[in-house]
Amino acid sequence: MLRIHFSDADLARTHVAAAPDPLWEITTSLYRLQMRRGRTAYAAWYRTARRRLREEGLEQAVRKLLLPLHPVETPYFPDFLTPIRSEGGLAAGLEAIRDTEPSRIIRETRLLDRAVGAPPWAPRLAEQPMREDLIRVLRAYHDVVIAPHWEQVQARIEAERAACCRTLMGGGIEGMLANLSPTMRWKPPVLHVKYPMSDQDLHLDGRGLRLIPSYFTWNAPVSLADPRLPPILCYPLHHPPADETRRARTGSAGKPLTALLGRARAVALLTAANGATNTEIARAAGISTSSASRHATVLRDAGLITSSRLDAATLHTLTPTGARLLQARGQPPPAQPDVDTTRT
Repeated sequence: MLRIHFSDADLARTHVAAAPDPLWEITTSLYRLQMRRGRTAYAAWYRTARRRLREEGLEQAVRKLLLPLHPVETPYFPDFLTPIRSEGGLAAGLEAIRDTEPSRIIRETRLLDRAVGAPPWAPRLAEQPMREDLIRVLRAYHDVVIAPHWEQVQARIEAERAACCRTLMGGGIEGMLANLSPTMRWKPPVLHVKYPMSDQDLHLDGRGLRLIPSYFTWNAPVSLADPRLPPILCYPLHHPPADETRRARTGSAGKPLTALLGRARAVALLTAANGATNTEIARAAGISTSSASRHATVLRDAGLITSSRLDAATLHTLTPTGARLLQARGQPPPAQPDVDTTRT
């Protein structure tokens, strides 16, 4: 169990990441490659990733350089692999790894060695040539197995941000913390987080908390090991990306697109631009809630919206494909609000 202790200042400085964090997605996807738990939800991605790594000749490099730094069934991996600067995108994150102080790399690889056993070459990551090799493999891995799925990643995380925004407006930061995930429990002023193989306390001390919803994180959230670093919590989405997995497996995404025409579904798609429940779609389209649910299912199967649980309701938001469709019709969807409660 991880217990995160908040003060009033921490609540004011807590915010949800504005976009997927590519290095956290790289890190958590490497666990998906190695672990059977949760593989059903990512089955199509797993098969494609393994095939693409073989085709691009990256299997050996990933096995040699990346997997030993991300061992399974251990509470530790080096913090420098998920730098704070990666919130600025892949290039910024890789540059932060390049700029990491050698002394920090040596310290963290020693911690890895004590936790589970580090590869013998790990201390050489403090040397620039070895670190450049690591950066090249991280970039290639991202390009081959993460980038092709980036729209799905963005769509899922935008849906999560929309849900966070609604709970924030209805119940403030504490309401949002209380509804983040089944793996977390808010008992003011402490957020209790499911944290396998570890029991610890994290005192925010006025720094606030950066919440990072993650597509590839499964079952339990992840945090940085060093409590001196800016506090973050990378947490799993409410539901696994099962819809995308089913579409990729069955190849049935094309047929629902032909069923998209019609006033009710057009209104449903427009309403989902700001995030909408079945009840809100029904009200906007003048139809029953059950009909709204059926229309939302067609739009979701067509890859135009994504859905997530919001308390007892289902919240629908646009995917990038749905947004582009509205833009092509000359009706750009309203921008999603930025869920950020930071006070300066």
